[in-house]
Amino acid sequence: MSNLFLFTFALLWVLVIALGVVVYALARQVGVLYERVAPAGALAMNQQLKAGDKAPEISVKTLSKEKLLIGKPTQKSTLLFFLSPDCPVCKEYLPVITSLSRAERSHLDVVFVSDGDEPDHHAFIKDKKLENFPYVLSEEVGKKFGVSRLPYATLIDKTGIISSMGLVNSREHIESLLNAQDLNVASIQEFLEKQGNNERTLYKQA
Repeated sequence: MSNLFLFTFALLWVLVIALGVVVYALARQVGVLYERVAPAGALAMNQQLKAGDKAPEISVKTLSKEKLLIGKPTQKSTLLFFLSPDCPVCKEYLPVITSLSRAERSHLDVVFVSDGDEPDHHAFIKDKKLENFPYVLSEEVGKKFGVSRLPYATLIDKTGIISSMGLVNSREHIESLLNAQDLNVASIQEFLEKQGNNERTLYKQA
């Protein structure tokens, strides 16, 4: 009976060790898969501006008749979110933008930018509860920031420099703009490309 107990105990430890090895191997594979299928950032498709450029300074008035100078140095970063009441994707991600604004309010201001007939936008603002946000109707802003498709976002740092920008079709795209600013890169794609180049360089040196 004693020998059987020792054999069972030893077998149990062998199984535990084997399970640990399998879990470790799976964890490594998950890490490799995550690197290969890394989250895509906002798609930069602007032919006029690029990250690192000085943002165009444009004086506008919000729908609440407040004067706003876009692109000037401020105490916070500014996220310009270009949208339209007729854009279904824009409406879908409005809760993401408003939630992000609340979470980052200590260092981020959000400004909504669109164009069109003013009455339609007043109804849109009321329906989507955007009364507490600066809302600008200006075709000029869209043109100067090179916006050709919606929804589009541009992140301007507190010095008035464009940190990141791009077409945003998911929550990950929107958050990638802030992540790119934190990483001091133009986009998440640029960061991943740099990481890949560094890994290839280390591999060649090894």
